[in-house]
Amino acid sequence: MSTQPAVTSHGIQDDELGVPRWKIIMASVVGTTIEFYDFYIYATAAVSVFPLIFFPGGDAQTALLASMATFGAAFVARPLGSIIFGHMGDRLGRKVTLIGALLTMGIATFIIGLLPTYFQIGLWAPAMLTIMRFCQGLGLGGEWSGAALLVTETAKPGKRATAAMWPQLGAPFGFLLANGFFLILTLAFGYNSAEHGDNHVFIDWVWRIPFLASIIMVAIGLWVRVSLEETPVFKRAIQKDERVKAPLKDVFRENWWQLILGTFIMYATYVLFYLMTTWILSYAIGAPDAGGLGTSYNDFLVIQLIAILFFAAFIPVAGILADKFGRKPTMLVITTLLVVFGLSFGWWLNADIIVSADGSLNTTRMVLFMITGMALMGLTFGPMSAILPELFPTETRYTGSGIAYNVSSILGAALTPFIATWLMGSFDVSYVGYYLAAASVITLIFLALSPETKYRSLSDLDQDEIQRTR
Repeated sequence: MSTQPAVTSHGIQDDELGVPRWKIIMASVVGTTIEFYDFYIYATAAVSVFPLIFFPGGDAQTALLASMATFGAAFVARPLGSIIFGHMGDRLGRKVTLIGALLTMGIATFIIGLLPTYFQIGLWAPAMLTIMRFCQGLGLGGEWSGAALLVTETAKPGKRATAAMWPQLGAPFGFLLANGFFLILTLAFGYNSAEHGDNHVFIDWVWRIPFLASIIMVAIGLWVRVSLEETPVFKRAIQKDERVKAPLKDVFRENWWQLILGTFIMYATYVLFYLMTTWILSYAIGAPDAGGLGTSYNDFLVIQLIAILFFAAFIPVAGILADKFGRKPTMLVITTLLVVFGLSFGWWLNADIIVSADGSLNTTRMVLFMITGMALMGLTFGPMSAILPELFPTETRYTGSGIAYNVSSILGAALTPFIATWLMGSFDVSYVGYYLAAASVITLIFLALSPETKYRSLSDLDQDEIQRTR
């Protein structure tokens, strides 16, 4: 008699898992929290620190653009990471692949904390920084899809989108940890970017602490993931010999349309995310003569930390809505709201409105803008770890969902801070919002073309069903 777990048509019962459900949830949320923490500390440093110590010389705008370019290097690496780790995940299993992705990301982040600066070794410094950023991208490219599959392939019947919220919560949790850590350090050492510039101990060495401390969290994540078992859905694929030798080849041959759908379904989410986390920080703390608002880093970081709570709060709301009403109608409504939000950027953020005559920021207006954007971010991001895996069959699910997610990161996130900075320099803040609105319209088109995946069984999903729902 088979010892493999039974898999229900649309979910997994608790006694079929092999490990407690809380451990699966913990492994997914802890792992993605660590990965996003590593990613965010780089994003924060890329705006506030790296232009000063890795890209000195010239004007502030040029240094910021150079720093943003290295920020984008990770997004070039992420699709490659999804291919490498996707192959491992579809061939060797979810568990071992998640461990590999975590170590890749964590070691690269730790090394960044040890790098010499431009003033010590010249151009080798930004070159080494870019390489480590590339490695961060490789790790994150394999992390998200593995964590998403971990919870969706073990979800209770009818609760897949709700279960899928757990890896998504890693994004706001990681943001809170990373930026909270930076805020504590700036307060403890009395650093104010608007006053001190590069002449401060924070720029000399304190910025390294969050990067070095990440190795502690990596050790915790590694401990959790080593204790996991494979998902019942993947065990069933092994039992039935459904694994393919070349998942990448198969996913491009059999599921090319799902790759396109998944990429553009995620597109607006990524644009919004990096506007609300990276670009808005550079706009807020940038000098007024360079087109910024002249706010201190500490003051604006407090606003971001408040707003990110709404990001976290609306992720489970989106999961519940997607389980109740379906993925497609839920996302169509949310993405329409993103169009409206993008068209309102000029009203929210124009410097003549949000900065008073004495040069101080209208904090209330900025807080409300950030809360609105982050709440929408939670709503659009929450269902994604259910929607993308549901598009693909088991034998190519890790590879397919990972490629779609990470190619979208290039289109929607790698270019976003750079394009937004250019739009600000060439036009005004309204055009940054128009960029978001245009991206949201593109996502709306592909959502309209997509199938409803709420009722699909991940264990029974095959290529014939994929073809019928095109």
